[in-house]
Amino acid sequence: MTGDMQQAKQPVSALLAGPYGHPFHPILVTVPIGAWVGSLVFDIGSHIVDDPDFLARGAVWLLAIGVLGALAAATIGFLDFLAIPRGTPAFRTGLIHMSLNLAVTVAYALNFWWRNSGDGPHGAVPAGPLVLSILSLAALGGSGYLGGKLAYHYGVRVADEATQLSGYRH
Repeated sequence: MTGDMQQAKQPVSALLAGPYGHPFHPILVTVPIGAWVGSLVFDIGSHIVDDPDFLARGAVWLLAIGVLGALAAATIGFLDFLAIPRGTPAFRTGLIHMSLNLAVTVAYALNFWWRNSGDGPHGAVPAGPLVLSILSLAALGGSGYLGGKLAYHYGVRVADEATQLSGYRH
């Protein structure tokens, strides 16, 4: 295994980013993903139910939870990014992944602000914030694909094959 490859598998700080072969970033990303998917479900639901205010307010809360969760995931993900050697395809993929996630987080923060400008949400979620949520979630899906490529194709922060082999011995 090359030095660059081994470097990308080791945490910059095991205490902050997770121990070898078990990074914290993939655990943390479930919070914003779940919150933002849930907010879109609430957005759509606000157009279906008789009392849309409850779902519209819930969607705003989920946007905020997602943004806060994304900031935590980004902090730890940045530590993983620092372990990837510069100038490599994995580094470029990580840079695009990080940039997309930052743009998505800004979009959701703006969506939160947009919905709270004035006196807060009333009635079904308007078309503008709904479309912004759909586009943001689509971009998040693209970024998630790249995150999967980092872990499953390039093996960033994944234990090497010799370590994995211990799980297959009788």
